[in-house]
Amino acid sequence: MIKSLIKKYFGSFVFFYSYLRNKIFVAFSLSIAISFLDGLGLSMFFPLLQIVEGGNINNTSNDIGNFRYLIDFLNRIGISLNLISVLIIMIVFFAFKGVATYVNNIYRIILQQSFIRKIRLDLLHSLNQMSFKKFIMSDSGRIQNTMSGEVDRISTSFMGYFGSFQNGLMLFVYVVFAFLLDSKFALLVSVGGALTHFIYTFIYKHTKGASKKLTRYNNVFQGQLLQHVAQFKYLKSTGRINEYGDRLKDTILKIEESRRRIGFLSSISMAAREPLLVIIIAAVIYIQVSFLGGNIGTMLISLLFFYRALVSLTAFQQTWNSFLQVSGSLDNVQDFQKFLKQNKEWGGKLMLDKFSDSITLKNVSFQYDDTVILKNINLDIKKNGSYAFVGESGSGKSTLVNLLSGLMHENEGEIRVDGIPLKQIKKETYQNRIGYVTQEAVIFNDSIYNNVTFWAEKTPENISRFKQSIVQSSLDDFIGDLPDKEDSLLGNNGLNLSGGQKQRISIARELYRDIEILILDEATSALDSETEREIKQSIEALQGHYTLLIVAHRLSTIRNADKVILMDRGKIVDIDSFDRLTQKQDQFRRMVELQEL
Repeated sequence: MIKSLIKKYFGSFVFFYSYLRNKIFVAFSLSIAISFLDGLGLSMFFPLLQIVEGGNINNTSNDIGNFRYLIDFLNRIGISLNLISVLIIMIVFFAFKGVATYVNNIYRIILQQSFIRKIRLDLLHSLNQMSFKKFIMSDSGRIQNTMSGEVDRISTSFMGYFGSFQNGLMLFVYVVFAFLLDSKFALLVSVGGALTHFIYTFIYKHTKGASKKLTRYNNVFQGQLLQHVAQFKYLKSTGRINEYGDRLKDTILKIEESRRRIGFLSSISMAAREPLLVIIIAAVIYIQVSFLGGNIGTMLISLLFFYRALVSLTAFQQTWNSFLQVSGSLDNVQDFQKFLKQNKEWGGKLMLDKFSDSITLKNVSFQYDDTVILKNINLDIKKNGSYAFVGESGSGKSTLVNLLSGLMHENEGEIRVDGIPLKQIKKETYQNRIGYVTQEAVIFNDSIYNNVTFWAEKTPENISRFKQSIVQSSLDDFIGDLPDKEDSLLGNNGLNLSGGQKQRISIARELYRDIEILILDEATSALDSETEREIKQSIEALQGHYTLLIVAHRLSTIRNADKVILMDRGKIVDIDSFDRLTQKQDQFRRMVELQEL
């Protein structure tokens, strides 16, 4: 019960507090100080009024209520109230208020930057720790939108939330001051102010609903946009780009409709603010003068306090509505955080400094939900051996390699590295020993040197390692012919490179890392025959120096592998050399014949 109430009414506060801790209360204290100093400054208007009218301040006890104590206090400390002293006191109070306001604004900016920095780093860390199995089944649009646009929007929610708290605190202080001066007048204005809250409650409800819709449509749009860019060539070449573009247009229209609704509600909130203030004040003055016989001097000072209070009230309503406009983003980020933490990657604590002997799989099975992908796999991989995984599409080759690389973990059975269960090894220390080259070569929009070294500093040692990896991957002649050599820019996704050059750069990047296991997952399937032959020579030059795990449809690249592992429907059918497997397995022989080897 208590937890549900806290979540409902203070969930956002708990979220902000989890990142900022007691710094929040410092911000609240500054807000209280601002309103208190402002209240003290305003309270000086009453003695000022008395002095201007020629009255005796000491005979006003029935007119100024509990503010009599303030005047008595000033008299006790030796401050005689006259025109000059009252004006000086007012200036001092408002000067201190100005200083407090400046400090408060600067502090809130610092808090906002600290909060956004922490939330970004937290999301990035959680994303990096996310299970690969869950990642490939996740909505990429949501990840993209939450990590970028949504974090920017909760920056706005942060300022709106704390602006609301500050205005709420100032409202409370001004109301207290007003009640100390004239409780009847204060009560009337409080009732009027409370009535305006019902109007804004309607606006709050619809603004929050529109904000949630906007977040949902933004997630969808980001996913569609990613696919539009990724499949641009296909869509363009088949004339379907406008057809797919209509889907994005529909989502864009929904996004803009949500924005329009939020803007419409915000406009109502802003437009109603001042008229409501004037209506409430006019009604209260009429009632006070006509029916309650209020003192006009006291009422004017009370009016100052309540004008400040009502300004704070409507400012609170406005900032709270601004917070609600982006509250959907705040909810989305919190839900996304929970999702990432629930799907955190497994990992042991044992450190693996070096791969020295073998990787053993015993009775290993793997499945996605209820779909079985691998069944009862038994395999022994020796250090510096070369192993090729072959089979029809869907036979489980890539999934098995993903298990071997630690991207996913087995549902049943056990994988051991040098006799240690892989689940007990700290994942990063194992994966630091692995190089990974896929069919779609990973090329960054930067220089060859930075692509290979992953932005390592150009020290003599790093340059030497770079050159060695270039020679090992047969890139030295290609780079030598370029005008800018290793500083040549490669363009977006290797726009300036052929398929074979991309793959060799990917291989060079992994060799630069001083790895011991190199995984080649369909690394030559998209290449022409001549380029495939060149990559094959590069791979064969690495045999005996690295543990090679090769997933291949193009069988010519794995003829010299130490062991060929034939797979079918998630099971290992046979393990042998290329030639012996051709002789004894009809399925493999048919594959060889179809490729005319």
